[in-house]
Amino acid sequence: MTTLGAAETADRIRAGELTAGQAVEDCLAAIDDRNPELNGFSVVLAERARKEAAERDAAAAPLGPLHGVPIAIKEENDVAGCVTTFGGRSNTTPAEADSAVVRRLRAAGAVIVGKTSMPEFGAWPYTEPLSLGPARNPWHTAHTPGGSSGGTAVAVASGMVPAAIGGDGGGSIRIPASFCGLFGLKPQRGRVTTAPNPHLWWALGTLGPLTRTVLDSALVYDAINGGEPGDLFQAGEAGSFVEAARREPGRLRIGWTVKGTAPGVRPHPLHVEAVEDTARLLTDLGHDVRPLDVRLPDPTAAFVPQFFAGLRTEADAVEHYERLEPSIRQAYRLGSWVRPGVVDWALRQTEKVSEKANRAFDGYDVLLTPVTANRPPRVGVLKGVNVLTAALKSQPAITYTALWNVTGNPAAAVPCGLGTDGLPLSVQLVGRLDDEPTLLSLSAQIEAARPWPLVAER
Repeated sequence: MTTLGAAETADRIRAGELTAGQAVEDCLAAIDDRNPELNGFSVVLAERARKEAAERDAAAAPLGPLHGVPIAIKEENDVAGCVTTFGGRSNTTPAEADSAVVRRLRAAGAVIVGKTSMPEFGAWPYTEPLSLGPARNPWHTAHTPGGSSGGTAVAVASGMVPAAIGGDGGGSIRIPASFCGLFGLKPQRGRVTTAPNPHLWWALGTLGPLTRTVLDSALVYDAINGGEPGDLFQAGEAGSFVEAARREPGRLRIGWTVKGTAPGVRPHPLHVEAVEDTARLLTDLGHDVRPLDVRLPDPTAAFVPQFFAGLRTEADAVEHYERLEPSIRQAYRLGSWVRPGVVDWALRQTEKVSEKANRAFDGYDVLLTPVTANRPPRVGVLKGVNVLTAALKSQPAITYTALWNVTGNPAAAVPCGLGTDGLPLSVQLVGRLDDEPTLLSLSAQIEAARPWPLVAER
């Protein structure tokens, strides 16, 4: 495995202590060793990565801040020459060009080593695609790594790559980050382009990295941030994420709660304990930490139509509809009521939910909550289930995360070490609109005060 993060790998390559070729070979060896058991990679681009690394090493000067750093890409993103499978078998033609995010990573000097597994269309918070079989949590292989960026989390948490790109339409960066002990920031809506697609599930989806450290996340974000012509959403100014990760956050007003937005879903006691322990830590660090005195709204009315509309749009675009998984075809039929007018209505509901949720920031700078209500389930949670059962099984995973996809606010999963069950613990920090810098500064302060394990060993 490789224990070097993205920032340290880039630093060593710049210093001449490591070559891009060596970094890639280390990753490919780790993939050969770990992936057969963990099933996080869907495609390994070994020879292409070696060729790309050789080009980096032959360059007269570093291409950018990620020069020579091996990175993996979630299956929903186009990588030239690879089929964009969305986690299924319904596409067969390779993409002709890189997506904007992949293009920006290459421009920053990164080397693309492969693509990572996801549930088909990212529909569920557990990575168990029928096309590849389930991905497995590197901390305990009987358990799921979460989803939908489950393969991405596996690749990073097991030390197969220093960083990897995921996506988040309802918690899909934060959930697998929390299940696998990683730092995962869902950025402000519109912060990272989704081109060539104008949006990712309308207002819900964002793209971003999963990493082992806060600085690694900031480094990747600085390379991929920014919009493109045709993007449906654009974020406001936020400045350098690396600079934010390296500065003190100052004294913040932090409101904490363990109340979710889904009726009847209760948090696991370990997650309540993690929030309370973090609240005490933040108090010791000098912050003004108090229980949240605002009830957060239920995002269901805005979330569900966009979920169905996004899934149906992606299903309409595949080459072989008949090859879609049964639960996805069921969801497609179940969502037939979501016509353009319903999407417009859902987007108006999004604005109303956002207004209500952001009232919390009248009295607080940051909110602290669990990431999920449930501990990482055992592998097989979706085996043989229909779409309605899958949706019910997903509720404990998204009750704290989906709201912030609807509102667009940045939110991060921050590791808290390991629970008594040997699996990672995590808390969620939520920031004001366009305020990723505060989340990065605060997360880095927590990381320094309470370091977390970086790699899941056997």
